[in-house]
Amino acid sequence: MSITTPEKRRLKRRRRVRAKVAGTAERPRISVFRSNRGIAAQLVDDIDGRTIAAVQWTEPELRELKKTEQAAKAGELLAQRAKAAGVESAVFDRGGYQYHGRVKAFAEGVREGGLTV
Repeated sequence: MSITTPEKRRLKRRRRVRAKVAGTAERPRISVFRSNRGIAAQLVDDIDGRTIAAVQWTEPELRELKKTEQAAKAGELLAQRAKAAGVESAVFDRGGYQYHGRVKAFAEGVREGGLTV
């Protein structure tokens, strides 16, 4: 009998979600990674296999914030960078995490930044 750790279960959910969600140049995928210390996300065009825009919690304007505030601000920053790159809408890939807490705050921050998700 194999032991499934929380990380293995998350990766299994992530693969299941990724089988259904794909990003294009017009509507890229927002890929989210959440750690205990912060949040990171990138806008990915899966057809060309390139990253259009990215944001990390280690950036100076995000480092000093609390975790949920940090996630919301990171979402707004990613939306601004996406608009600068000419992207108006995107597909949200929660990466196997529950749509709750920091992941939800990030998605709402992206919407507040003006990106259609």
